[in-house]
Amino acid sequence: MWGRFGIPIISLAGGIVLSANLVIADTAIPKRPRNYTPQEFRAVLRGFGYKVDVTNVPLSDGATRQAIREFQKRYRLLADGVAGPKTQDMAAQLVSNLQRSLNLVVKPNPPLPGDHLYSPQTAVAVGLFQRQFQLPETGVATIEVRRKIDEEARKIIGKQPAPAEAAPTQAPTKPKPKPRGTPKPQASPTPQPTSTPQTSPTPEATPTPQPTSTPEATPTPQATPTPQPTSTPQPTSTPIGP
Repeated sequence: MWGRFGIPIISLAGGIVLSANLVIADTAIPKRPRNYTPQEFRAVLRGFGYKVDVTNVPLSDGATRQAIREFQKRYRLLADGVAGPKTQDMAAQLVSNLQRSLNLVVKPNPPLPGDHLYSPQTAVAVGLFQRQFQLPETGVATIEVRRKIDEEARKIIGKQPAPAEAAPTQAPTKPKPKPRGTPKPQASPTPQPTSTPQTSPTPEATPTPQPTSTPEATPTPQATPTPQPTSTPQPTSTPIGP
């Protein structure tokens, strides 16, 4: 079954993305709840302005692979023409951000779910935006249309008032009292200087006097006895004979 803008009616899935529509480099790519089917991924490519037929056959025909390569080059992915995990993650982020911006600008009822599918409801919301800003009503969100949607969404975000609890509360201004005469200046007490305790010097140890060696007494010299002269015996006179 086909919708108003040539997009097949497909089931919706959850998975909200919080970053802005075209701010890709500074945001983390969300995890998809599941892989795209060939029909769902073709619907994304068709919804972004790539020339593919929305069928459920494998994504291996030449036109589809060329569209995938162009998509990959635009968002600096490996341009191999295969809808691998990174390519599907990027597509999921772009669709989710587009739906969130449309909820701010167009305010569809019910709001778009912010999932990873370019559903017929998404195509209708894109068409309402194009009508509101006097653009060709195609339901296709080319890069130029998405830039315009993102620009308008940022304007709305900038105009939204801050929550009441986040706003700073200004204290009421108290009336200034009228002076009742010139008050006498009060003498300020002069602070008494606090005496700084003197540090007691540490007593130095008194050196113990070393005992002075007592000089030994000099021995008194003994008197040398004077030798007495030996008396010389007198010769005995020999009597002279007769």
